[in-house]
Amino acid sequence: MPIKNTPWTLGLLLLSALVLLPLSSLPQRLDYWIYDSIITRPAASTPAAASAVIVAIDEPSLEQLGRWPWPRSTHARLIRRLNLAGAETIVFDILFPEPSSGDADLASAMRAHGNVVLPVHLSPPSRARLMETHLPAPALASAASSLGHAHIELDEDGLARGLYLFNGLARRVWPALAVAATGQSMPLQSDSTAPYVNVRTRYAAVPLAGGAGTLPTYSYADILNSPPATGAFRGKTVFVGATAAGFGDILPTPFSRLSTPLSGVEFHANSYNALVSGELIYKTDRLWSYGLAVSTALLLAILLPKMRPTRTLAICLSMIAVLLSLQAGLIVWGERWLPVSLAVLMPALAFPFTSASRLAMANRFLNRQLNELAQGQQLSLPATNRRSPTQLLDHLRTLLRPSQWWLSANNEMISASGLTRQDIPDDLPAYEWKHIGNQSWIKLMRGQIHYRLGLTLTHDLSLEAVHRYLQRLPLLPDTLPGIGPRTSGEHVSARITQVKRASRRMYRLQQFTQRSFERMPDGIIVTDELGVIRFANSHIERWFNEPAPSLNGMPLTRLLEGHDPRETLPWHETLADTLTLSQSRTVDLRVRDKDFLVHLAPFDLPDTPQSGIIANISDISELRERQRQHREAIDFISHDVRSPLVSQMALIEQLKRNPERVAPEQLEQLGRLARRSYNLAEEFVQLARAEQLTETRFYECEFLAIVENARDSVSEQAAEKHIHLSLHGTEDLWLMGNAELLERAVINLLTNAVQYSDPHSTVNIVVFAAGHQACLTVSDEGRGITPDELPYLFDRFQRQKSSEISGNFGAGLGLSFVNVVVEKHRGEITVNSTPGEGTSFTIRLPTAHPL
Repeated sequence: MPIKNTPWTLGLLLLSALVLLPLSSLPQRLDYWIYDSIITRPAASTPAAASAVIVAIDEPSLEQLGRWPWPRSTHARLIRRLNLAGAETIVFDILFPEPSSGDADLASAMRAHGNVVLPVHLSPPSRARLMETHLPAPALASAASSLGHAHIELDEDGLARGLYLFNGLARRVWPALAVAATGQSMPLQSDSTAPYVNVRTRYAAVPLAGGAGTLPTYSYADILNSPPATGAFRGKTVFVGATAAGFGDILPTPFSRLSTPLSGVEFHANSYNALVSGELIYKTDRLWSYGLAVSTALLLAILLPKMRPTRTLAICLSMIAVLLSLQAGLIVWGERWLPVSLAVLMPALAFPFTSASRLAMANRFLNRQLNELAQGQQLSLPATNRRSPTQLLDHLRTLLRPSQWWLSANNEMISASGLTRQDIPDDLPAYEWKHIGNQSWIKLMRGQIHYRLGLTLTHDLSLEAVHRYLQRLPLLPDTLPGIGPRTSGEHVSARITQVKRASRRMYRLQQFTQRSFERMPDGIIVTDELGVIRFANSHIERWFNEPAPSLNGMPLTRLLEGHDPRETLPWHETLADTLTLSQSRTVDLRVRDKDFLVHLAPFDLPDTPQSGIIANISDISELRERQRQHREAIDFISHDVRSPLVSQMALIEQLKRNPERVAPEQLEQLGRLARRSYNLAEEFVQLARAEQLTETRFYECEFLAIVENARDSVSEQAAEKHIHLSLHGTEDLWLMGNAELLERAVINLLTNAVQYSDPHSTVNIVVFAAGHQACLTVSDEGRGITPDELPYLFDRFQRQKSSEISGNFGAGLGLSFVNVVVEKHRGEITVNSTPGEGTSFTIRLPTAHPL
């Protein structure tokens, strides 16, 4: 049953979570983790720009140039060197707050270059004082092309991800070093009247190119001691700063987990790199994050209660994937950082909320239904091992009809017929049948009473199958002395035990129904009230060549029209009448050259408004084939057999009118008609015998001898046309079969070969072995068979046109008889014919298994 107001319930839960989550640090940490995962991917990191170069104050430089601070004349030498190398802009990440004796030299070098940026630092001089702006020494500040602040922001988790592009106190807001390096060096004016207020604007996250050493880096000392490489600094922006361990600022970044912390000068170089390439990432307003989270919560509240649990999980995972893809796309292509943690947490919470709600509903429903289900009627069969021996004997006598039987209890006879106490075998095992010839005995124990039961069964081919059936009967009691009932080690509640019991009963009922439908000889289709297939057994899949997944959900009308379209009494009318009028229908159906009979019966499910159709589809192809054969037999008798008999009667009447004028040719004609009638009757009888042949009439016979006998039978007919019968084969080939019918089949092949061969020709007969098969090939040199007649050569009453023209009249049963005999012997027959050259028939039969 659906839960009322579930969308409202889920929506209120999600909105409550949306209000409470910002009170914790979880959303913020999740935002940072998502951002770091995106920004540290190799495909997302910004490549090092060719215009950004770092001159590092590293350990080798400190060793060569001495302890810090270095004379400012040293920095002047560096500027001159870089000026000669063609550096376009020089940015110092080194503070020069106090005047020094080398300021004049450094200022001169800075003016000579003309584009040197110096840092500004904002900090209180002591804890007791307010924040102040620390500018470079006046001589240096006036010589610099621009000034920029060197502050880098650390987020709440202690990692450096970005900086404020403009930072300063109230009336003087300074650009960041990276911004100043691009030429925006003039301080911005603020309207704030409080000079101590720290004004920070335009925060931007920096997509780092990687860890330390990613950007091109040169040692400070190497630049002073040797000329720079050609083109290393020409037209580039050079950042000068400390990278030595323990000297300068070392910043943890999203790449720090890779053990590659970043120095301040490298961070500023990365900022410049991202700025000039337009790849700085700006945070969106927090309202967009809340709006996205609220929209996601409302959408989930509308969608999830209407969906199945499996789809609920898929929808939640899909929403999370879409939100993460949205943030990744905005960061990589839109240079926007839209925190989506709150929105991502909505589907992450919605799934357990929805699952808990559904579990509560299912629990309430199960609590109401379990008692009824557990107490429901169970479909079971009485156990055979719980029947009394007297009842067991009565049932076995009714089923197997033994000619004799015996039943005794503790050596006292209870019931007997034909069997005596002396027939009971010695050492009869308990609960296990002992078979002696056609007698079967068993000992049963009921408490202290020992029963002995014996049967004398019919000694026929089914005896072995009956023995196997008796062995399968479950006669062993549920418990034996010394063997306790099987117990489970699980400690489960009464409710779970009740569920297990009810589920087991439902499973048994389902298995019984399914197996019953599958074991039925007919095809079964069950539809709903709209005629849509909801169940079909394996017969339907095989007959219609449709897989089960495509059958389920297919309209029955479409299935039937697709295989047997009809204009008169169309299928949709038949099915519609069955459903609307609640009347059964029986119609014919033809599918893939097979005939079926379809019984359509409407049904109603109890205690529900649902209804549908049960279609029982019976394969009547064999019945229709027999009807066709019956009609052909009637036609054969009424025409082929009746015609010579009528001719004989007319000739006899003519002879009776003139008995004194009996000519020899009339007697000859009468004899031919009589022989023709006999041959037709003989062929018909032989075909009927072949069709009734079963393997019970098989015995071991030798194939070469059968062929030799057949050749001898046809030799006189062949001699009349001067046809030579050439037999090849000397190997004895033994097989299980009926020699009489096999010989008749070979005679038919040889007779046909002689009839359709020209005089003075040869009929070749070859007997040979091929693997586990005995083979016979009969080849003639006659007129052959046309290709259009070959497919129908073995059909009943099928005559060749050449036979009719040549006057070789027959019933068309000879080759049909051969085909039936070969099939009964589990063999095969093939024909190869070329018109004007001859025909070759080949029979392959399985040989007898060696003893």
